[in-house]
Amino acid sequence: MHLIEHRLSDHRAGRKRLRRLRQRSAVAIILSVREGELHILMIKRAEREGDPWSGHMAFPGGRMEPDDAHGYAVAHRETEEEIGVHLDDCARCIGRLSDITAGPRGVLGMFISPFVFCLEKPVEFSPNYEVAEVVWVPLEFLMDSSKRETMVWKRRGLSMELPCYIYKGRRIWGLSLMMLDELMDLVEGRNPQRKLWRR
Repeated sequence: MHLIEHRLSDHRAGRKRLRRLRQRSAVAIILSVREGELHILMIKRAEREGDPWSGHMAFPGGRMEPDDAHGYAVAHRETEEEIGVHLDDCARCIGRLSDITAGPRGVLGMFISPFVFCLEKPVEFSPNYEVAEVVWVPLEFLMDSSKRETMVWKRRGLSMELPCYIYKGRRIWGLSLMMLDELMDLVEGRNPQRKLWRR
């Protein structure tokens, strides 16, 4: 954990231009040492008609509301709403990762700001209707290149081969994997590339 915290403190996270003109969202990437091994908290989103991220593995988070002062506040609010965890009571923020554009939302699109937290005490989860389950994924599993697979993503007649992981039957891919790749690059001391198709 100390290594990740140190490298995050030195990391210059990329920030999107024209921030105030874009739709914004944020997520919380929560780390915890469990049985001597570092894990990352992920959620599996509930199956909901009309939701483009229905059933996906993701991090607690969501869109910025008018009352949210900044992305950090969004990550706090959404984590409490989605899994019942008030981060101020049990965790501390140890850094942030680069903003990621999440498909076209309006003219300039929407971007996601990932904030990284270290869990400092045990918590109990109370997922809301948006969350099917909370899953702790071992960082060691994600850093094992032999566990990395490929999948075919299809949309509007187009298909693309993309990287993914399958952890206990749950597929981790897309924007969440882009964030994880940047975090893993920092852990391994590489300059983060944040390219979804690499490795």
